[in-house]
Amino acid sequence: MGNVTSGVAAKFAFFPPDPPTYDVHKDDDGKLVFSGVTADKNMEVHLLDTKAGNKIVATFWRHPFARFTLLYSHGNAADLGQMHELFIELRAHLRVNIMSYDYSGYGASTGKPSEFNTYYDIEAVYDCLKKDYEIRQEDLILYGQSVGSGPTLHLGSRLQKLRAVVLHSAILSGIRVLYPVKLTFWFDIFKNIDKIRHVNCTVLVIHGTDDEIVDLSHGKRLWELSKEKYDPLWVKGGGHCNLETYPEYIKHLRKFINAMEKLSLAKQTKKQLTSNPSITEVKHNKCLRFGNK
Repeated sequence: MGNVTSGVAAKFAFFPPDPPTYDVHKDDDGKLVFSGVTADKNMEVHLLDTKAGNKIVATFWRHPFARFTLLYSHGNAADLGQMHELFIELRAHLRVNIMSYDYSGYGASTGKPSEFNTYYDIEAVYDCLKKDYEIRQEDLILYGQSVGSGPTLHLGSRLQKLRAVVLHSAILSGIRVLYPVKLTFWFDIFKNIDKIRHVNCTVLVIHGTDDEIVDLSHGKRLWELSKEKYDPLWVKGGGHCNLETYPEYIKHLRKFINAMEKLSLAKQTKKQLTSNPSITEVKHNKCLRFGNK
């Protein structure tokens, strides 16, 4: 047991870039500024307090015509300074807002990285979305890449009205990356195989067929266990860290976002008809009168 536990720790240790690829400071107006990123009036920087007492950096990338907001949890070897170009591309191509954050101990975030700290981190980010941007669950899509699938499914299993979840090169659990075990041990980390069963919204799974870190079987099993499945994307020849370079990646995501918009519109229309039966009555009224006569 001890060897297995240490193996998981070695395999799934956090690897924040050292030194960080950016820093955060206040400008002359007292506004938080993200260094190393070209000034963008539609990007706002936050420093959020977590339940663990850490302060984490979060960035909100606004699209003027966004229908949804993507809450993006990145992998274990990157920080926000390396991700901003991807966020700009996703914002433009998908027409969504993007809320991203660095885990405790990553980038300019304080504290030390750990499984449970990532859970506290994403909870703080979600609270910010609710309070500062009034984002509803129905308009929120959680996106987890690699280890980021851990905090994503932690939050996704607790929110019952989410629009969708995207799992990108996701893991079933820490131990299962090393060994094809069928039972979940108490010392395992990121037990996604159990949490996916409690996610009620639509789930999109994206995974490379040649992933050298997290075997394709992880993605396929997570898709199988999803209650509401969307057509998965198995990127032929794709590895663990390069799926964004394949043209089918953005094409499939755009198709997915469009499908979620149609689903959202259909649910809103149904809700309106149910709450206001007079709308349906008007459709069947052959003659509408105006005035007192």
